[in-house]
Amino acid sequence: MTGPMEREIKLRFDSAADARAAVLATGAEPMHARRFQEDCLFDTDDEQLRRQRCALRIRSEGPRSVLTFKGPVQPGPVKIREELETVVADGEVLRAVLERLGLSVWFRYQKYREEFTHQDVVIAIDETPVGTFVEIEGPEEGIRSTAAAMTRGPGDYILESYHTLFVRNREILGFKGTDMVFDDPGRTT
Repeated sequence: MTGPMEREIKLRFDSAADARAAVLATGAEPMHARRFQEDCLFDTDDEQLRRQRCALRIRSEGPRSVLTFKGPVQPGPVKIREELETVVADGEVLRAVLERLGLSVWFRYQKYREEFTHQDVVIAIDETPVGTFVEIEGPEEGIRSTAAAMTRGPGDYILESYHTLFVRNREILGFKGTDMVFDDPGRTT
Protein backbone atom coordinates (compact mmCIF):
# COMPACT_ATOMS: atom_id res chain seq x y z
CA MET A 1 0.00 0.00 0.00
CA THR A 2 1.36 3.40 -0.93
CA GLY A 3 0.31 6.71 0.50
CA PRO A 4 -0.07 10.13 -1.06
CA MET A 5 2.49 11.01 -3.72
CA GLU A 6 4.52 14.23 -3.49
CA ARG A 7 5.43 15.94 -6.78
CA GLU A 8 7.92 18.79 -6.72
CA ILE A 9 10.84 20.59 -8.31
CA LYS A 10 13.33 23.18 -7.11
CA LEU A 11 14.55 26.20 -9.07
CA ARG A 12 17.71 28.11 -8.12
CA PHE A 13 17.60 31.92 -7.76
CA ASP A 14 20.37 34.44 -7.11
CA SER A 15 18.60 35.95 -4.08
CA ALA A 16 15.43 35.79 -2.01
CA ALA A 17 14.36 39.12 -3.52
CA ASP A 18 14.70 37.73 -7.08
CA ALA A 19 12.79 34.59 -6.07
CA ARG A 20 10.01 36.61 -4.41
CA ALA A 21 9.63 38.85 -7.47
CA ALA A 22 9.37 35.80 -9.77
CA VAL A 23 6.84 34.09 -7.49
CA LEU A 24 4.66 37.19 -7.12
CA ALA A 25 4.78 37.78 -10.90
CA THR A 26 2.86 34.50 -11.33
CA GLY A 27 -0.06 35.93 -9.35
CA ALA A 28 0.72 33.73 -6.33
CA GLU A 29 -0.79 34.74 -2.99
CA PRO A 30 1.08 34.63 0.35
CA MET A 31 0.19 31.58 2.43
CA HIS A 32 2.75 31.44 5.31
CA ALA A 33 5.17 34.19 6.32
CA ARG A 34 8.92 33.68 6.34
CA ARG A 35 10.05 31.52 9.26
CA PHE A 36 13.02 29.41 10.37
CA GLN A 37 12.91 25.62 9.92
CA GLU A 38 15.30 22.94 11.11
CA ASP A 39 15.10 19.46 9.61
CA CYS A 40 16.72 16.31 11.01
CA LEU A 41 17.01 13.15 8.92
CA PHE A 42 17.09 9.86 10.83
CA ASP A 43 18.43 6.44 9.92
CA THR A 44 19.75 3.25 11.48
CA ASP A 45 23.48 2.73 12.01
CA ASP A 46 23.53 0.41 8.99
CA GLU A 47 21.75 3.06 6.82
CA GLN A 48 18.69 0.91 6.21
CA LEU A 49 16.51 3.84 5.08
CA ARG A 50 19.14 5.37 2.79
CA ARG A 51 19.84 2.00 1.18
CA GLN A 52 16.11 1.84 0.35
CA ARG A 53 16.29 5.46 -0.93
CA CYS A 54 13.81 6.52 1.77
CA ALA A 55 13.89 9.35 4.30
CA LEU A 56 12.53 9.87 7.82
CA ARG A 57 12.51 13.50 8.92
CA ILE A 58 11.48 15.61 11.88
CA ARG A 59 10.91 19.23 10.85
CA SER A 60 10.87 21.75 13.68
CA GLU A 61 9.40 25.19 13.21
CA GLY A 62 9.17 27.03 16.52
CA PRO A 63 7.01 24.90 18.83
CA ARG A 64 5.53 22.91 15.91
CA SER A 65 7.07 19.66 14.65
CA VAL A 66 6.15 17.39 11.75
CA LEU A 67 7.25 13.78 11.22
CA THR A 68 7.61 12.84 7.54
CA PHE A 69 8.39 9.56 5.79
CA LYS A 70 9.41 9.79 2.12
CA GLY A 71 9.62 6.75 -0.14
CA PRO A 72 12.04 6.24 -3.03
CA VAL A 73 12.02 8.82 -5.84
CA GLN A 74 10.19 7.54 -8.93
CA PRO A 75 11.64 8.28 -12.38
CA GLY A 76 10.07 11.22 -14.18
CA PRO A 77 10.42 14.86 -15.24
CA VAL A 78 9.55 16.04 -11.71
CA LYS A 79 10.51 14.53 -8.36
CA ILE A 80 7.76 12.06 -7.40
CA ARG A 81 7.74 10.04 -4.19
CA GLU A 82 5.42 8.73 -1.53
CA GLU A 83 5.07 11.15 1.37
CA LEU A 84 3.41 10.44 4.71
CA GLU A 85 3.43 13.12 7.37
CA THR A 86 1.83 14.03 10.65
CA VAL A 87 2.07 16.87 13.14
CA VAL A 88 3.54 15.79 16.48
CA ALA A 89 2.95 17.43 19.83
CA ASP A 90 6.59 17.37 20.97
CA GLY A 91 9.45 17.00 18.50
CA GLU A 92 12.06 16.45 21.24
CA VAL A 93 10.09 13.57 22.74
CA LEU A 94 9.65 12.05 19.28
CA ARG A 95 13.39 12.38 18.69
CA ALA A 96 14.05 10.55 21.97
CA VAL A 97 11.62 7.78 20.95
CA LEU A 98 13.33 7.36 17.57
CA GLU A 99 16.74 7.22 19.26
CA ARG A 100 15.48 4.56 21.69
CA LEU A 101 14.36 2.57 18.63
CA GLY A 102 17.91 2.64 17.23
CA LEU A 103 17.64 5.59 14.85
CA SER A 104 19.90 8.63 14.97
CA VAL A 105 20.25 11.95 13.15
CA TRP A 106 22.59 11.56 10.18
CA PHE A 107 21.98 14.96 8.54
CA ARG A 108 20.63 18.24 9.79
CA TYR A 109 19.70 21.20 7.59
CA GLN A 110 18.25 24.65 8.14
CA LYS A 111 16.39 27.16 6.03
CA TYR A 112 14.14 30.16 6.09
CA ARG A 113 10.92 29.34 4.28
CA GLU A 114 8.13 31.55 2.96
CA GLU A 115 5.13 29.95 1.23
CA PHE A 116 2.67 31.03 -1.43
CA THR A 117 -0.26 29.42 -3.21
CA HIS A 118 -1.01 29.65 -6.92
CA GLN A 119 -3.85 27.75 -8.57
CA ASP A 120 -3.21 24.13 -7.54
CA VAL A 121 0.43 24.39 -6.36
CA VAL A 122 2.27 25.48 -3.24
CA ILE A 123 5.37 27.57 -3.87
CA ALA A 124 8.07 27.89 -1.21
CA ILE A 125 11.02 30.24 -1.19
CA ASP A 126 13.83 28.52 0.72
CA GLU A 127 16.83 30.55 1.83
CA THR A 128 19.47 27.94 2.69
CA PRO A 129 23.18 28.04 3.55
CA VAL A 130 23.88 26.82 -0.04
CA GLY A 131 21.64 29.30 -1.86
CA THR A 132 18.08 30.38 -2.55
CA PHE A 133 15.64 27.93 -4.08
CA VAL A 134 12.00 28.04 -5.09
CA GLU A 135 10.23 24.75 -4.51
CA ILE A 136 7.01 24.12 -6.44
CA GLU A 137 4.81 21.27 -5.21
CA GLY A 138 1.55 19.99 -6.65
CA PRO A 139 0.24 18.29 -9.79
CA GLU A 140 2.77 17.90 -12.61
CA GLU A 141 0.94 20.25 -15.00
CA GLY A 142 0.65 22.90 -12.26
CA ILE A 143 4.38 22.61 -11.58
CA ARG A 144 5.21 23.01 -15.28
CA SER A 145 2.88 25.98 -15.83
CA THR A 146 4.06 27.76 -12.66
CA ALA A 147 7.72 27.26 -13.58
CA ALA A 148 6.96 28.55 -17.09
CA ALA A 149 5.26 31.62 -15.58
CA MET A 150 8.60 32.25 -13.81
CA THR A 151 10.34 31.91 -17.22
CA ARG A 152 11.86 28.55 -16.26
CA GLY A 153 11.67 25.25 -18.11
CA PRO A 154 12.56 21.58 -17.59
CA GLY A 155 16.26 22.32 -18.06
CA ASP A 156 16.11 24.46 -14.91
CA TYR A 157 14.39 21.82 -12.74
CA ILE A 158 16.41 20.60 -9.78
CA LEU A 159 15.23 17.21 -8.52
CA GLU A 160 17.99 16.64 -5.95
CA SER A 161 17.51 16.74 -2.19
CA TYR A 162 19.01 19.46 -0.01
CA HIS A 163 21.51 16.88 1.23
CA THR A 164 22.73 16.24 -2.33
CA LEU A 165 22.91 19.99 -3.04
CA PHE A 166 24.87 20.49 0.19
CA VAL A 167 27.37 17.70 -0.59
CA ARG A 168 27.88 19.06 -4.10
CA ASN A 169 28.50 22.64 -2.87
CA ARG A 170 30.03 22.36 0.61
CA GLU A 171 33.69 22.53 -0.42
CA ILE A 172 33.07 25.37 -2.89
CA LEU A 173 31.29 27.33 -0.15
CA GLY A 174 33.82 26.45 2.56
CA PHE A 175 31.63 24.38 4.88
CA LYS A 176 33.65 22.51 7.50
CA GLY A 177 30.92 20.40 9.08
CA THR A 178 28.64 17.66 7.82
CA ASP A 179 25.37 19.56 8.36
CA MET A 180 23.81 22.32 6.24
CA VAL A 181 23.37 24.92 8.97
CA PHE A 182 23.74 28.67 9.21
CA ASP A 183 26.66 30.17 11.13
CA ASP A 184 24.10 32.49 12.74
CA PRO A 185 20.55 31.13 12.44
CA GLY A 186 19.20 34.31 14.00
CA ARG A 187 20.21 36.36 10.95
CA THR A 188 17.62 38.16 8.88
CA THR A 189 18.18 38.47 5.15
